[in-house]
Amino acid sequence: MNRAIRQDSLFTPEALKNPTRLLHRIRAETPVAWVPQLNAYLVTRHADVVAGMKDRRLANANMAQGLRRLSPAEQDELLPLRASIDMWMGHTNTADHIRFQQLLKRYFTPATVESLRPRVRELTHELLDAVAPQGRMDVVKDLAYPLPANVIAEMLGMPIRDRDLLQAWSRDILTVFLIASLARLRQCQRSILEMQDYLRVLLAERRQRPREDVLSTFAAAEKDGLVTEDEIVANCVLLLFAGHETTAHLIANGLVLLFQNPEQLDLLKGKPELTPSAVEEMLRCDGPGGSVVRMTTEPVVIGDVPIAAHQVIYLAMVAGNRDPEAFDDPDRFDITRTPNRHTAFGMGASYCLGAALARMEADECFRILLDRFPDLRPVDATPDWQATSPLLHHLNTLRVEFTARG
Repeated sequence: MNRAIRQDSLFTPEALKNPTRLLHRIRAETPVAWVPQLNAYLVTRHADVVAGMKDRRLANANMAQGLRRLSPAEQDELLPLRASIDMWMGHTNTADHIRFQQLLKRYFTPATVESLRPRVRELTHELLDAVAPQGRMDVVKDLAYPLPANVIAEMLGMPIRDRDLLQAWSRDILTVFLIASLARLRQCQRSILEMQDYLRVLLAERRQRPREDVLSTFAAAEKDGLVTEDEIVANCVLLLFAGHETTAHLIANGLVLLFQNPEQLDLLKGKPELTPSAVEEMLRCDGPGGSVVRMTTEPVVIGDVPIAAHQVIYLAMVAGNRDPEAFDDPDRFDITRTPNRHTAFGMGASYCLGAALARMEADECFRILLDRFPDLRPVDATPDWQATSPLLHHLNTLRVEFTARG
C-alpha cells in the first residue's frame, strides 16, 4: 500500500477551507493515497480521475454507506432515509442508473434547456430589481440560491408560494454528504420524508393533468411501467436538491474567483461574449463538486497501486482539475483558457444531466449581473467559506455593494 495521508491532513481548518496546496503535495508525492479517516483511497492525478470515471469496475458508491458508522439501533431509526437514498440516481446499480438517465433525458434535451433561457433571464432581472435600490446584497441569499431554486421548482411544477420550502429542505438534505451528528441526520430524514410527501401530491395531479414538466415526464414513464412512485419521488428529491445547490455554488464561487482576479473581471466586463468560457474556468478552478465516490467491484490497479475489491475510492476532481500535467499554469484563473477539459460535471455514464442547465443559468446570471452592476465589489476582505466535507466548501455569505439604482 502507498504511504497513507496523516489522519488530520484533510481535516485541518486550512485544508477544509482551501485544500489546493495540500492536494498539490499529495498529487506530487502520493497520487493514489490511503486516507484512514475516510477509510478510502484518494486519487488526485487528472489522468487517473478520468480513467476512474470510465472504469466499469468502479461502481457508484452509495452515500448511505456512511450511515454504517452508526450503531445498529441508530441505523434502524434512519432506515427511511437510507431507503430513499438507495433509489437516488447515481447511488443505484448500473442498470437502474441508466434507466433513470434515459427517462430524464426525455426532458433534459438541449432544446428544453435553451427554451428556459428567457425565463432564467427574467428571474435574474427580478432578483436584481429587488436589491438595486439598496446598492448592496448578499449574493448567496439574494441571487445564487433563489435563481436556480426557482428554475428547478418551476421545472417540477412547485407553486411559487412553496418555494421557500425547497431551500429549507435542501439545507437539511446536504447533511447526507457530511460527517454529521445523529441529530442532524434525523432532521435530514424528516425533511426528505416531508419532501417526498409533498411531491406525491404533485405527482397525483400530473397523472390527471399532465404539463410540460419533469413530474409529467415521470408520470408518463410510470404509466408505461418504467418507474415506480417511490423511485419518482426519491429522484425528484435529488433533482430539487442537486438542481439548485450545484448552480448556486457555481455562481457564488465563480464570483469570488472574479473578485480575486480583477484583471479577469475587467476582461469579462469588456467582453461579455467570453462568459461561457469564464464559466468553464470557474468550474475547473472551484467547481461545485469536489469529488465523486466509487467502490471497486473487483481488484484494480490505479496508477501503480493495486486496490482490492470492495474498496471505496474518492476521485478528486478538485485536485485533477489543477494537475500541471493536464493544465498549463493550473492555479492561474484564465477565462480564455482553451482547451479546458475539466471533469467538474463528471463524464461518461456519471456525467451530470443538469450540466447544460447549470451552464446556461450561470451564463445568463453573470452577463446580466455585470452589465447592471459594473462597479460590483466585495464588502468583506476574506470570503466566508464553510467547509462542508473533505475537498468541498461553499460560501455562507457573499456580501457585495454597487451603485444604487432606482
